[in-house]
Amino acid sequence: MNTIKSRTEEHIHNVLSNRSELRHIDPLHAQNDVELLAQIGYKQELDRHYSILQVFGIAFSIMGLLPSISSTIATGLEGGPASLVWGWMLSSIFIFCTGTSITILGSSMPTSGGLYYYTNYYAPDIIRVPLSFLIGCSNTLGLMGGICSICYGFSVEVLSAVSISTDETFEITNAKLYGVFAACVVSNVIVCCLTTKHTASLQTVSIVWNSFISLLFLIAVPIGVSRSHSFNNGAYIFGKIENFRTWSPGWSFMLSWMPAIWTIGGYDSVIHCSEEAKQAQKAIPYGILGSIGACWIIGWAICIVCAASIKDGNTLATLETATGSPMAQIIYDSLGKDWAVAFMAMIAVGQYMMACSIMIAASRQIWAFARDDGLPIVYNFIKYVNPIIKVPIRATMFAGCASLILGLLVLVGPAGANALFSLGVASNLLAFGMPVFLVVLPYGRKKFIPGLFYLGDLGSYMVHIVTSCWVGYVIVMSMFPDNKGVDASTMNYTVAVNLSVWILCLIYFFVYGYKFYSGPKSNLDREIPESINGQEPEMTFDQVMDYDKEKV
Repeated sequence: MNTIKSRTEEHIHNVLSNRSELRHIDPLHAQNDVELLAQIGYKQELDRHYSILQVFGIAFSIMGLLPSISSTIATGLEGGPASLVWGWMLSSIFIFCTGTSITILGSSMPTSGGLYYYTNYYAPDIIRVPLSFLIGCSNTLGLMGGICSICYGFSVEVLSAVSISTDETFEITNAKLYGVFAACVVSNVIVCCLTTKHTASLQTVSIVWNSFISLLFLIAVPIGVSRSHSFNNGAYIFGKIENFRTWSPGWSFMLSWMPAIWTIGGYDSVIHCSEEAKQAQKAIPYGILGSIGACWIIGWAICIVCAASIKDGNTLATLETATGSPMAQIIYDSLGKDWAVAFMAMIAVGQYMMACSIMIAASRQIWAFARDDGLPIVYNFIKYVNPIIKVPIRATMFAGCASLILGLLVLVGPAGANALFSLGVASNLLAFGMPVFLVVLPYGRKKFIPGLFYLGDLGSYMVHIVTSCWVGYVIVMSMFPDNKGVDASTMNYTVAVNLSVWILCLIYFFVYGYKFYSGPKSNLDREIPESINGQEPEMTFDQVMDYDKEKV
């Protein structure tokens, strides 16, 4: 027994002592994006094509207001219209705090690895490597869960449009849902393997499209309601608490916060695309806080219009619609068949653009994690960047293949599909919350050097405290089933999938993964000049070096 104990202690010591050196990072004294990235420890391998507006578009597109609300409105309405409306408003306050915390960290160290890099940087030495490995795996899983849930929402919207156009004679089955889901994933991989320049332009298109359909909804649906049936009164919209779950009314009200929590998520995508952003330290605050703020206000208006437009105030009938989508039923009751089909088609287009944006973000996280030898087993294959178009094609394909496998939960039925939504929430929130919590602790707080976005010591500390508490609460809430009675068809598989992945990741690391992953590793083999003529040129690392050679 003493021998086993001794060997175990020696093994754990070897695992925990294998850690890469931390770098000194001073974001306020970096001359340009390339130099700051070099301070962080990486070469400029991707092209910087994203403007500040397009960085905003990445997060705003992933949130995709009207398509996202269409995908999750049933969860909100199960607590009644007031639960949907106030759940959106109240949860958005805490989401904005969380986004502020991520912005403070991201503005200081803008790198595609982002959250696992911050975890490694701010955690105590003894645990920083395994903890950052766990966060890297969790963030990757969360983003792939986001791909799955968005593509599933797309399939529901497409088939709902078909159901309405055929007067509800078309049968929506799990197999058909997965078929459309798979087509969405595969085509997204193809689109996202185009050059970054083209995918950057897609973000601008997505901003325009999502803004257009949201505005059209806010104008057309109220006009339709005024002509077809009367609006519900303020008491129904803001005060009607119903409970179509078997939980208590109070907890049912809390579960109805999930539409906003799921919709106003994915803002870490701005961090993952920061190595492709111009003026990354400035673009990150605009991208994260701008997208959250816009979705907070516009989304609340959409929720109010939805609650006001439910025909005859019959929430249950809207939830049990044969179209499979309460949003489709609301539009159908307000505007009729033709408009409902047209709206669902437009919403599906917006949802597809959301899928493209999150596929880009997920591929960059996967690539960054592989660059540091963190992605289990296949990291050497995945870290490759195509030298011609400078896009991590293999990481994109990996994200697509993993999403197709994870998406098989759709075949389980509604419970499996719902797990895809909460899966992304739980995994991503763990990744959001861990580095923020570490900066709250004295060890991490001493190491933090602010970037361009900072609220001062006290203001930032208070926001971080709120974020840490909120994240812990929502992770637990996202793992609850929708009702008390649980069987194979009503189980929330988020618990099983997330906990299994988290535990297996740690087991893999301590048994085998520690040999390769020792935390973020610098891939610089030479110094990068501070600037060229005091300017911030749009140059890759190699172009900067070639320029210096020519000058010499």
